[in-house]
Amino acid sequence: MGSRSLLLIKPGSMGDVIHALPVAAAIRDAWPEVDLTWVVDPRWAPLLAGNPAVSHVRLFPRQDFRGPAGWLRAVRWYGALRGTRPDIVVDLQGLLRSALMAACCRANLVAGLSDAREGAGFFYSRTARTPPDEHAVIRYLRCLPLLGISVPERPEFFIPPGAPPSLPGDYVVLHPFARGGGKSMDAGSIRAFVAEVARSKWRTVIVGVGESPDSLPADVIDLAGRTSLSELIGILRGARFVVSVDSGPMHLAAAIGAPLLGVHTWSDPRLVGPFHKAAWVWQGGEIRPQNIGIPPLAQKPFTPESARDIARFVAGELTR
Repeated sequence: MGSRSLLLIKPGSMGDVIHALPVAAAIRDAWPEVDLTWVVDPRWAPLLAGNPAVSHVRLFPRQDFRGPAGWLRAVRWYGALRGTRPDIVVDLQGLLRSALMAACCRANLVAGLSDAREGAGFFYSRTARTPPDEHAVIRYLRCLPLLGISVPERPEFFIPPGAPPSLPGDYVVLHPFARGGGKSMDAGSIRAFVAEVARSKWRTVIVGVGESPDSLPADVIDLAGRTSLSELIGILRGARFVVSVDSGPMHLAAAIGAPLLGVHTWSDPRLVGPFHKAAWVWQGGEIRPQNIGIPPLAQKPFTPESARDIARFVAGELTR
């Protein structure tokens, strides 16, 4: 291909960025000389640090574009894209704002997915069909044949090393917080989990953006709301086991390859579960291996007893 340039648009959420990493890796493997720029939300830019597939990072500070002054900043930001003129744009965000980014670049080829919303598909010159009930990682990889690149058999996730954790001894990570309604663990479930883990002589480290409940065991290390993304990566890498609700840190742990159990209260593990063959999921009242080919069970409430069951499962895994 030579030294052509490509703009990959995926500012998204933490999980969205992680799920798109194999696309960048496959492009660089097929075209080693490509100059690839990734449009990303500033919050998730550390996920791309040192990535050999990413030549440049272009920050999309969406939070700065609110209000009258924000509109002016947005116009300037979008206008600056007109000077980039990449040969190819790959829009994995699939929204009007990302399609406008592609239009501003005036690229020769704009590739996107058929499940794009808000009219974004009208801006694409090539569109990949995305069947329903397909995991996000596989869905994103469907853009590759539009570029003449084969879909890899084993998607590659490059995650930076992160900051080494300064935590004593072995520990289990609990990430109980999520933005989606009904995904987070309640205070009773958090207490039940850490108490059961403590009975098994393991220490729990709580991470994530949220507020931990009071009256936790003395040996719990509560880092909720107190870690950078780099520190979180290091903590997950050092964990003996990770338990996380359906959220960005769950996908981060899966990409790292950490021993993991993802908690899905209502979301479908086939579509948004951990993309890691060795991972486990709690869903529909059962703990089972993650398998993106198995339909979800009927929903059941997640209770403190569910949390205790997961803690006992983790303790059993760690003593094998």
